[in-house]
Amino acid sequence: MAWRGLHITKPARLSLADRQIVIDQDDGAVRLPVEDIAWVVLDTPQATLTTALLSACMERGVALVTTDARHTPSGMMLPFHAHYRQAGVAAIQAACSAPLRKRLWQAVIRAKIANQAANLGRCGGDGQPLLAMAGRVASGDPENVEARAARIYWQALFPAFRRGDSADKRNMLLNYGYAVVRAAVARGLVAAGLLPAFGIGHTSVSNAFNLADDIVEPFRPFVDRVVWTLSAGNKASEGEPSLAERRVLAALPLEPVLLGKETMTLLAATEAVAAGLVRAFELKSAAMLRLPAFVSLPEAR
Repeated sequence: MAWRGLHITKPARLSLADRQIVIDQDDGAVRLPVEDIAWVVLDTPQATLTTALLSACMERGVALVTTDARHTPSGMMLPFHAHYRQAGVAAIQAACSAPLRKRLWQAVIRAKIANQAANLGRCGGDGQPLLAMAGRVASGDPENVEARAARIYWQALFPAFRRGDSADKRNMLLNYGYAVVRAAVARGLVAAGLLPAFGIGHTSVSNAFNLADDIVEPFRPFVDRVVWTLSAGNKASEGEPSLAERRVLAALPLEPVLLGKETMTLLAATEAVAAGLVRAFELKSAAMLRLPAFVSLPEAR
């Protein structure tokens, strides 16, 4: 079972030998079994990959993320036909009724806002107002509680912060982390036989990852928590994310999360959520969709 990620930041030549990824760099070569790797972030313009390795990664369901000159994730590569029941699952997904999509979206947004509330509590804020708002999310969120909760959340998490300010380093960190987690979510969806283009809340005709953008929503606060820590709470900063910061964000799929009563890695949770979504489509029940939550903090003694 895949459980590891690679973050390539220095010049490297990646190839395949004996079903292993060979990472050849100036200071030597490292070999890792392809079957252990779930995601790869290519965070340097000086990395080359052989087609044999690319093919092996797609066969094993490895998500490949590329970055641009500013080290911002800019692309993603995922496999086709990663599930033995691909056509059957896709047919069930396509046949999902509008009422069921609305109920699923309601569950997603409730979980997102609840996680935002939990994150505020961990960061020294008051999450109770957001918890109350989560309970008011109706089927399809017609009153757009998500947006109203977001305004309260960001003002409390990062005072005087604007999510669209490209000069604020915290936005760069958030975008990097979101891209890594989005890739993990998309990988899980494809592995479950789902088509990422067909969303339940996001429906843009130009977005090939509408469903990934739906399911990533409850996972976003986990990224926010890490970025809050990296940015020393609410302190604004300039410049580009450092290598050390990018390494922390590239490891986000290994963060612990709670799914039901079970603690697991964020990566494992993306797979479990995707499997639950398939069951929700099959049984026409939004109750089948389990979504992540923060692991409870130990009580003070």
